[in-house]
Amino acid sequence: MRKLLLAAALFCVSFTTALAQTYPSHPITIIAPFPAGGPLDTIARVIAEPMREVLGQPVLIENVPGAGGNLGVGRAARSEPDGYTVVIGQWSTHVVNPVTYTLPYDVREMEPVALLTTTPQLIIARKDFPPANIKELVAWLKANPDKATSGTVGAAGGAQVSAVYFQKETGTSFRFIPYKGGGPAIQDMAAGRLDLMFDQAANALSLVKSGTVKAYAVMSKERWSALPDVPSIDESGTPGLYVAYWHGMWAPKGTPKDIVAKLSAAVMHALAEPSVKERLAAVGHEVMPPDQQSPAALAAYHKAEIAKWWPIIKASGLKAQ
Repeated sequence: MRKLLLAAALFCVSFTTALAQTYPSHPITIIAPFPAGGPLDTIARVIAEPMREVLGQPVLIENVPGAGGNLGVGRAARSEPDGYTVVIGQWSTHVVNPVTYTLPYDVREMEPVALLTTTPQLIIARKDFPPANIKELVAWLKANPDKATSGTVGAAGGAQVSAVYFQKETGTSFRFIPYKGGGPAIQDMAAGRLDLMFDQAANALSLVKSGTVKAYAVMSKERWSALPDVPSIDESGTPGLYVAYWHGMWAPKGTPKDIVAKLSAAVMHALAEPSVKERLAAVGHEVMPPDQQSPAALAAYHKAEIAKWWPIIKASGLKAQ
């Protein structure tokens, strides 16, 4: 019996080693768990070709939207751990959703591949909303409790978590209006039917630049290079209210470390390309520094974000219905 167990163990080791040595031998799929054209889809498509240059195989993008990104992440989590299916997730899919949804997988068990980009959360409003800055906004909201409306996308998603965090820290209250997507929410804001939104800066960048909506602050310590005229939240009189939509790549649990290392090297090669940085910056994504892109860096960053946000979200009582 011991000989059989030893033989089986040796076979598994040799098979895994052979798999890593021949990897990749056919196309790799990156799952983007949101519709085409969104931030995650954009990141995936920008890095796909530079990754192919390193891996020697086509890198395909598959959009699997639904349930706030859970359908796509879940498909990746259930895929064979052979390195041929990975997923790009973000703050909402890998930090918010595990608390607000009951999920059939544990994001903490997925294999981290690389930390990709970050974009701050932006506080925006219809252009004729009375407050001129964050201090005036807080004062107005306190003087008019529950009169303002704030758009949310998805059930208990990132926009609502950010808004609840803002309410808690500033002692304000306003009503939430749910939307199926960011597009309809922005349309209502442009038409004057929605007052506020806490949105990914990458989503709102063109709208602020065009004057369709106005921006009060980026929820970060420093100003954002893409909108240098918009103050940071620290400058605005409510310091420390930091929210960022960071993006990472994960593989299914059990993917061999050698394969994860090959994937990570391909991603880091892509993120080092000046043209990739420029294309991502143009749509509001800042590439993470090279020393923060590794699997270990993503694991540590993800763990820290969970430690910060899970108590906040649990205390809020937010749950996807």
